[in-house]
Amino acid sequence: AYPALQALFDCEAPEKTSLVVLADKEEIGSVGNTGLASEYMNYFVCDLARAEGLEPQHVWSASSCLSADVTAALDPNYASAYEPTNSTFLNRGVGFSKYTGSRGKGGSNDASAEFLGWVRRILEDAGVLWQIGELGKVDQGGGGTVAYDVARLNADVIDIGVPVLSMHSPFEVISKIDLYSAYQAFKTYFEAK
Repeated sequence: AYPALQALFDCEAPEKTSLVVLADKEEIGSVGNTGLASEYMNYFVCDLARAEGLEPQHVWSASSCLSADVTAALDPNYASAYEPTNSTFLNRGVGFSKYTGSRGKGGSNDASAEFLGWVRRILEDAGVLWQIGELGKVDQGGGGTVAYDVARLNADVIDIGVPVLSMHSPFEVISKIDLYSAYQAFKTYFEAK
């Protein structure tokens, strides 16, 4: 939440309407009126669209989103739970997950190749350090994020986040380089034309 919100505050004058939506309850299915499975974000965007004389579904179809959540960094103590050639690591930049979920890609978003390519290009052009990987080995654990809640509205969306070592343990570890790369990625995204 912090790097996304700070990046929005630091944008001089974004050319497009930019939002940072802070949601609750992701770990239990985004349920309730504060979770992203509710309609509060959709209602807000619909109100904005109508105030400008636009159809909400057209606004959603022209929208894109970086779904900010953490991603699992390869833990050498539990390397069998990861695919080393398709994992994120500490100190290598912000992490992307093209898809998440369990049982393959079940219950997840799968970002389009075109949107992923566009995001990669703007980050490369800005010199932002990034990496891409899975959220753990396919069919062995894994998890979902809120990206599919945004994708169901017809917006382009991809998961992005800081790689975390020992996620959901009493002693999680992240890298300052990765945290700063997340800030840079969000700022670059907000300022992209």
